[in-house]
This record gives sequence, structure tokens and C-alpha cells, in this order.
Amino acid sequence: MSINNNNDLNENTVRVCSPSTNDKSFSLTTIDDGSPNSDQLLEVADEQNILVNGCDQLFEIDGSEHENGRDETTVVDGYAGESQGKGYPPPVVGMEFDTYDDAYNYYNSYAKEIGFAIRVKSSWTRRNSKEKRGAVLCCNCEGFKTLKEANSHRKETRTGCLAMIRLRSVESNRWRVDEVKLEHNHSFDPERAQNSKSHKRTDGGSKRKLEPTLDVEVRTIKLYRMPVGDASGYGSPNSNEGGTSTNLNFSRHLKLRKGDTELVSNYFCKCQLINPNFFYVMDLNDDGQLRNIFWIDSRSRAAYSYFGDVVAFDSTCLSNNYEIPLVSFVGVNHHGQSILLGCGLLADETFETYNWFFRAWLTCMSGRPPQTVVTNQCNKAMQSAIAEVFPRAHHRICLSQVMQSILGCLVQFQEYEAIQMALSRVIYETKTIDEFERAWDELTQHFGLRNHEKLQSLYGEREHWAPAYTKDTFFAGISDQEKGESVVPFFKGHVHQQTSLKEFFEIYELVMEQKRKTEAIDDFKSRDSSPSLRTRYYYELQLSKLYTNAMFRKVQEEIVMMSSCFGITESQTNGSSVTYMVKVRQGEELVQDAGHVEVTYDKTGAEVRCSCCCFNFKGYLCRHALSILDYNGVEEIPCQYVLPRWRKDFKRLYVPHLTSYNVDITNPVQCFDHLYKRAMQVVEEGMISQAHYMVSWQAFKESLNKIRLVSDKIE
Repeated sequence: MSINNNNDLNENTVRVCSPSTNDKSFSLTTIDDGSPNSDQLLEVADEQNILVNGCDQLFEIDGSEHENGRDETTVVDGYAGESQGKGYPPPVVGMEFDTYDDAYNYYNSYAKEIGFAIRVKSSWTRRNSKEKRGAVLCCNCEGFKTLKEANSHRKETRTGCLAMIRLRSVESNRWRVDEVKLEHNHSFDPERAQNSKSHKRTDGGSKRKLEPTLDVEVRTIKLYRMPVGDASGYGSPNSNEGGTSTNLNFSRHLKLRKGDTELVSNYFCKCQLINPNFFYVMDLNDDGQLRNIFWIDSRSRAAYSYFGDVVAFDSTCLSNNYEIPLVSFVGVNHHGQSILLGCGLLADETFETYNWFFRAWLTCMSGRPPQTVVTNQCNKAMQSAIAEVFPRAHHRICLSQVMQSILGCLVQFQEYEAIQMALSRVIYETKTIDEFERAWDELTQHFGLRNHEKLQSLYGEREHWAPAYTKDTFFAGISDQEKGESVVPFFKGHVHQQTSLKEFFEIYELVMEQKRKTEAIDDFKSRDSSPSLRTRYYYELQLSKLYTNAMFRKVQEEIVMMSSCFGITESQTNGSSVTYMVKVRQGEELVQDAGHVEVTYDKTGAEVRCSCCCFNFKGYLCRHALSILDYNGVEEIPCQYVLPRWRKDFKRLYVPHLTSYNVDITNPVQCFDHLYKRAMQVVEEGMISQAHYMVSWQAFKESLNKIRLVSDKIE
């Protein structure tokens, strides 16, 4: 959607309105997707995060927690206009209720407020049980009288109205709305509706209970508002820390220069003309001012399907008060290069804002969260938002940023250099949690740092950054916990403190094009060249045929350094699993016992695990693990340690992926969306070369002819 001078919304806009608790004003979030069904809800239907893309809104709004400070909400779809009911929002697909009675009472109360009555059209139970598992509630004017009924003297009230909702029992014995039809073919008669059987059953004292609730799990993606200062004390920078606030303040907005709003709108419109799968969301406050923005292009959306296992969230510009409060999701591609997975401009660093941004991003990614999220700061509001939106993901904090924070708060100490050396040993040389805890305790006691507030605060977050705690987390090289290094931020060197929004969008295009060209050149070099080998190990030859040049060089260094590992001894045996101690030589010197590395090898599954955890940190096996494989006569690196994300022979098509599972062929919107995105894949593939184009064009013509034959048979 674009913001025009007359502030109208175009026909592809989905409007999500949140009424203020104090008045009737609305908080407006405008959502636009270049795909044909931009007004559809992306809902993840099950534990495997299967996409169901056929409901009525892009986001669902959680309006069931008003008592906790969240504002009640009404969902308004792009064509229905404002809610007809004053107290009850119209039903939408995805609503959930604790019981069947709650669902019935909600629809009945909504109907009463609108001016029609309802009845149960049909219901069904489980096999060999009287337990109800589904029902259809319809308008009382549904259908027509039978011939026998038509001969009676009772007034005709049925008009064949199609308004209805379909309910079904889901997990945890909750009830979900599966289908909704809102249109009536008759006028409303509130007086007659008041006297209907269904409304006589309504208990007026249970109004609040009838409100629908929505699942908190990631499986149903929602977007909702929180007060600026919440009970956790994670308020805005201007709020009183630790205090709570019951006053909702939506006046926050991006501090933009004159003309920046029009600049953003025009830029996004241009992107959608060029790239139909370009996606963006604009979050506006009550005064119509831009509060937050999220956008992502088609290539980034598709790249996430290949490299979305580990992502970094970079908020450097926002945290350091740059001219543009830029945030971005960054991943690592098959060459070990940073790739952009989404951008945003945020008004502040509150829990509410982060929550909005993460949910917008996750919705765009079809509800499939990453395995690991790496951030560059210890922000409490950010941590809370990550925990809520990505509950199953590992949240890790960039170790280099933590080290800078620790050393920065200790620089005034006279023993600073000694503290720095001791701290490095504690963090980088301890291999287990117990070792880390003992070493930390000794360090703080020796230098008198036990009561240092900042240090203790960072220590409290140690599970998110200390290698002893994070060594079992897969980082894919995005953050090297051994050296405290991390991937260079995507826009580093291009965006500075005073960079304006206009300058940024000009830079953005150049950087994206430069990154694409670099990847294409590296793809070509990796496919058409054979790297030179430096050893006689077959591991080196094996990976030289599979990995991109950049990743192969990194693994090659480990293979070369296998010569530094010697003195392998068995220390423990447990069935097919054997633990070895490996001595390591650094240069001409032998590392003492402290430098011994422990490697466990299980012959049954060909599984190898090293105490240095190189595979988890970097995504490839270390010299120690390779030495143990060689020691046990394993000639090839087991397939589970040859990751597809590093391969050069894997065809990556940068168009959004859509699985064919759970496409309802009776739903025209789902069918259209599925066919459109499949066709776009053929288009992208067909642009690779002239030969690809001719094959694609021929396939299109043949498909169209077959479709027309089907149409002729139907006629």
C-alpha cells in the first residue's frame, strides 16, 4: 500500500484497527503485499509450521487481554469496512474459544447486536462418542420452507440467507472458526430478533467472557499493541524505569524530515512495480504519523528458505541514535557472506515496538521461525519480544559486543590490563559451565568486582553469550564464539551517524546490487574452478567437489592442521561410544594438559563431537574431530556434517517458496495464490538463459492448451 496525498488506502490495503481504551480513535496499521492475495492472513496451522494462506486478514489482532493493559481490538478486513457491531467484532477465520458454548454465545450476541437471529444448521460428533467435534451456526433466515411447511399459515421468514460460521474442535479441546460468511440477503429486524429463541438464551452478564481469544503460540501469528510503559519496566527511554503505566500513548512516531514520508511511499511503490513480491508494512499512530516500517524484497524472502536457520538482528543504528533508526535481519549465505533478510525503521526500543517488528517479519516468513537469533546488545525489551515471538528459538548475544560492554565499564580500574587478560581466559578457555562459574567467581573475588552493578547485570545474561553455555547452539558462522567475532553488519561502511533517509535509499539499491553481483561471481567461480589441494586426505578432495570456494578454504585449513593433533588416547568407553583425548601442538610447542581436547566418537551413527564445538559455531568439523575420524578409519566425512547450506551444486532459486501441502482446492484465493507463486518460479528460472526461456515458454503454451481442453469438456 502507498500513502497518497489524500491519505486514502488503495484496494490492496488491509486495515487493522485498534481502538483506544479511552476514546473511539483508532491505531492504524497498513499492510501491503505485492502478491495477489495481500489481504489474506498468513497462519501457521500446525507444529510443522505448514502455511495456510486463505483467511480474511494478513494479521490477527489479540484483543483478549485488555485487563492487562493491552488495548482491545477490532479486526476490519479490506473490503468489509468498519465493524457493524459496537461491542462484538465480526467473526473471522482463526478465532478460538475455550468451549463450544462460548463460541455459540459469542456469535449469538454478535447477531443480536446486528439484528438477526441464529440457529444450529448442523453438528457432528466423534465416532463411538457423543462428544461434539464440529458445528455450523447459521442465520435464522437460512434455507427455505419445505412444501409441508409452506402450506402452514405461519409467516415466511426464510430467505435462503448464506450468513454462517463453521466451528471445529482443535487441540486442547478449544473451538476454532474455520469458515465465515458475513453477507445477508435480507434486511435486519432487531425487534423480531430480540424475541427469537437463540437470543432468549443469552446471558447478559457474561458479555466479557464471550469475547474470542486467540492462540498465543507462534502457530497463529498476531500483531497487537502494548502500552508504552509495561509492567516489566521495559518502557520507552523517556518513561520512568521500573514503573508501570496504564496510560496508552500512541503519539510516538518516526522523527522524519519534511518529505520523507512521501519519499518512503514512492520508493515502496516503485519497488512493487518492479518486483510484485516486494512486501512492506507501515505502522501509523492515531494522528496518521509513521511509527514503524518493515520491508523486504522477493529475493530476501526466498533466501530465508535456504539460510533462515540462523539470523542476526542488527539494531546498531537505532541504539546509537543515528539519523535513520535502521534495524535489519541478516543471515549468512553459502559463501559465508552476509545477506539481508528484512529491514525496518523503528520509533523506539520498547517491547511493543520490537514485538510488532518481529511479528511482521515472522508473518512475512510464513510463520517459520529461525533456530537461532543473534543480537548485538543486551536489551531487556528486545529479549522479552524475542522470547514471545520466537519461543522455540535460541537467543544469543554477540560475544564481541558483550566483551566491549564489560571492558568499557572496567576501564577506570588500575588493574584494567590484568582484569582484561583474566577475563579473556575465563570466557574463552573454560570448556564447561562448572569451569566457567568457578573461574568467574575467582575473578570477581580477586579483583573485588562482586558488587559491580553493570558486570553483575551482564553476568546475569551469561546463558545468552558465554561460550560454555552456548556451545550447543548452531551459529553457522554468524558469530564466532571462540574468538568473539561476528559477521560484519550488512550496511557497515555505508550508513553513518548523519546519513539521511533519502541518501539511505540510494545507498540501499547500490549495496543490494553489489551484494547480488558478488554472490553471482562467487557462484560462477565455485562452479567452474577446482581449488588446489594441500594434503592427501580424501576429506579435502570430497569437500572440494561439494563446497563453495570460500567455505572450502575454511575447512581446508582445518584439514591441513590435522597434523598438529597427535597423542590420541582413549579415556572412556560406553558401548559404541568412545571418548578420546587429543594433544594439540601450536607451532613447535606442545600445549600442556590444559590444551588437551576431548572428542567423542560413536561408531554406530558415525557421530563425532569435539569439546571445542567448532561445528556448532562455524558449521564445519574441526581438526580434532577430523583426526578422530581418520584414527577410526572413516574415509569420508559423514553426510550429517556436510551441510547443504555450504554446497555449490545446490540450485538456489530466489523466488518465494510455497509448499503444496494443505492447499484447499475449494478456496479460490488459496488456489490463485499457489498457482501464482508456482508460475513466478517458472518465470525466474526461465530468465537464466535463452534456452531456459524457450523451455519455459513452451511449457506455458502446453499448459494453457491443456487447461483450455478441460474448459471445453466442462462446457
